[in-house]
Amino acid sequence: MPFSPDALKVPLRDVLLLIPGGLGLLFSFLGASPSTAQLAVDPAWLPVIFCGVPILKDAAAGLFTRFDIKADVLVSIALIAAVLAGEIFAAGEVAFIMRLGSLLEELAVGKARAGIEKLVKLSPVTGRVLRSGGTDIVPADELRKGDILRVLPGETIPADGVIISGESSVNQSVMTGESMPVDKGPGDTVTSGTLNMFGTFDMRATGVGAESAIQRMIRLVQSADAGKARIVRLADRWATWIVAAALACAALTWAVTGEIIRAVTVLVVFCPCALVLATPTAIMAAIGNASRHGFLVREGDALERLASVRRVALDKTGTLTEGIPEVVAVRSFARDISDLELYRLAASAESRSEHPLGKAVLRCATVMLPDLAERPLAAPLDFRMIPGRGVAARIGKHSVLVGNARLFSSEQAVRRNDARLSETVRSLEEEGCTVILIAVDGEECGFIALSDTLRANVRQSVAKLNEVGVNPVLMTGDNMQAALRMGKEAGIAEVHASVMPEDKLALIEWFQHTGEHVCMVGDGVNDAPALKKAAVGIAMGGVGSGIAMDAADIVLVNDEIRFLPFLLRLSRHMMHVIRLNLAFSVLLNFAAVLLAVRGTLGPAAGALIHNAGSVAVILNSALLLFWMPRKHAASERDRGEPPFA
Repeated sequence: MPFSPDALKVPLRDVLLLIPGGLGLLFSFLGASPSTAQLAVDPAWLPVIFCGVPILKDAAAGLFTRFDIKADVLVSIALIAAVLAGEIFAAGEVAFIMRLGSLLEELAVGKARAGIEKLVKLSPVTGRVLRSGGTDIVPADELRKGDILRVLPGETIPADGVIISGESSVNQSVMTGESMPVDKGPGDTVTSGTLNMFGTFDMRATGVGAESAIQRMIRLVQSADAGKARIVRLADRWATWIVAAALACAALTWAVTGEIIRAVTVLVVFCPCALVLATPTAIMAAIGNASRHGFLVREGDALERLASVRRVALDKTGTLTEGIPEVVAVRSFARDISDLELYRLAASAESRSEHPLGKAVLRCATVMLPDLAERPLAAPLDFRMIPGRGVAARIGKHSVLVGNARLFSSEQAVRRNDARLSETVRSLEEEGCTVILIAVDGEECGFIALSDTLRANVRQSVAKLNEVGVNPVLMTGDNMQAALRMGKEAGIAEVHASVMPEDKLALIEWFQHTGEHVCMVGDGVNDAPALKKAAVGIAMGGVGSGIAMDAADIVLVNDEIRFLPFLLRLSRHMMHVIRLNLAFSVLLNFAAVLLAVRGTLGPAAGALIHNAGSVAVILNSALLLFWMPRKHAASERDRGEPPFA
């Protein structure tokens, strides 16, 4: 899907204010030249008007409407004092640098996300209700418990319920995150928002409206988003004390020296320009570095939150795995049919199937059948698709059935094989594999097992997460045995199986209740509540759903989870740079205040020295654009690829 990096959109209003302000400040600085000395009005009034007036308005609105003292209040006081004292250049400097800081901050803070709106669109709009006179299509919110509903192929299931007749395959990835469709028949439960793929079935509604699974999902996402805290700008956090200290220091200076200029200078150098710039400049540089390594940071403060993360919750399907079923085993129990020949018959029968598992068998034929180029698959005759069960076809002189156990139970002519096959199938299913049974000429001959496969370098990535002090956790809708097997392959010790969206959310809440900041990494709609609730949500950009990406703070565009340890290290180094910026700016301001009190600095010179600190902060933050862990820098240059950690 196309990406819209909202966090990187430039606020046009701020740019239009900065351009004349910057030009005016430059012309004022060059005022000694003949070309500008003739001007009747100091060009420094331009930044005062274009940059300073919006600051005054915002400060007044916060102070008088919400009684909220922020850094803008001190800036406004300094601006007014400098103008009254006739120090227009100093006022223009302060106004320009603060407006620049505001621009950078707006760039670093993400825009409102639309995930909930997209999730709402998944909600079924209508349902087919069976009446005595036929079928009526009614709005989904008018459905009632006990209604008999008919669901056609390709339709979204309108309510939670139980199938009473008919069979089909249902895509439940919205709720479970698992990519494999699930065969459904009479007595099986289905949930609203999931997709009926092939067959037609009738169901009795048991959960409608606000009680349905999809509506519960929406409420989970809404509640999780409302509860996520936002980081307050440091300068605003301490604004009340900064304002009080600045006013007290300026008043004391005026009282002791009797010089209003010294008091104005104190107010000018006390302005928290560097404090305002310290965080957004570092964040913007870190975002730039992250983007070079495949991360789209949608929420600027996400990197601040990521620095404190000590636990990463990982979804399985589409996150640790490719999200695409692959053939992992073929076994023939017939004496006269080899494993490869059995696979050839099954692939030929599935060549006309639209089922995802059938397509997977056909796709893997190029790997499983080395002689495929010399011996192409035979065209199926008398092809018949049996919804919710499998397919039947004639391949050459053989009649072939390919499907699930329900298909073989319904076909009386099929002779079931010995217990060895059943035991092997059961073992594979417990490990999380999907098993397709194959019968040839009325006899059960063997099976094909399919499973999702781990992404490359997952085990190495998990090891790197442990190295940086982060505990990985696996959360999956699979059964416990399959989850443990996947966790062992990935090197993850802590595993939570059979989890639904509300379970993932509850786990995130429990971790955070114990004092741990959690990062959630997922790709599906079912991950959206947990992505919203976690301190930081990271969505897979390639295989991930649009809703998951909207719910996340960061999108991993290339799906390379091996870069996650690097992002964690980058966020921590960013916080180190921010703390260094703050320490430097505070020390510089303290020295400037002492010089201003002594009368060594005037307002203009004080503003220049003060804002030189802001420039130093910007330059120090800019180094984050090219930062990487030292021990991996050489290997990255050699390989031409980003580091693991």
